[in-house]
Amino acid sequence: MAEPGGGRPVTVSDVQQLVRRKDEIEAQIKACYELLEGQKGVGMHEPLVDAEGFPRADIDLYQVRTARHNIICLQNDHKALMKQVEEALHKLHAREKEKRAKDEAEALAEAMSQNQSLPQAFAKVNTVTPGSPASVSGLQVDDEIVEFGSVNVNNFQNLQNIATVVQHSEGRPLSVTVIRGGRRVHVGLTPKRWAGKGLLG
Repeated sequence: MAEPGGGRPVTVSDVQQLVRRKDEIEAQIKACYELLEGQKGVGMHEPLVDAEGFPRADIDLYQVRTARHNIICLQNDHKALMKQVEEALHKLHAREKEKRAKDEAEALAEAMSQNQSLPQAFAKVNTVTPGSPASVSGLQVDDEIVEFGSVNVNNFQNLQNIATVVQHSEGRPLSVTVIRGGRRVHVGLTPKRWAGKGLLG
């Protein structure tokens, strides 16, 4: 969003500067109108000659002409400046929009790459009995299991694989990796006998 010729993007302070200049011009126009008002209320279009065609003696003609000329010039400047303010604001908004879209795209790309880097799950936790070894270790319902001791997606065939690992690891901590809410979570699980069925619950 570089400026033609200027070669740099519009900033908020550029817009503020334009608005300050606009306020100055408006103040100058107001001062010129007040000057005309002071000259017997002569506005922009009242005649400056009397009925006989002579210059009016009751007003300062030079001051009135100068004020009228200044008002016309200042109004033209004001119009051009308003156009500049509008263009600058458009550019500023367009840049904000562009930046927001870029940020959103980056966030999305990051989320996508995180998802791609997550390993594949081979089983999902359906139930966790309160007070069981699984519950004590912090396993939760809907956790997706990606590693259970030595079992992973590459060597998993059926749930019997997990049962075998559990039986061989009674009383010894197993490293379990799950995906929870799109993040990888490690859980230390020790299969052991408890009040309920099985070694996990």
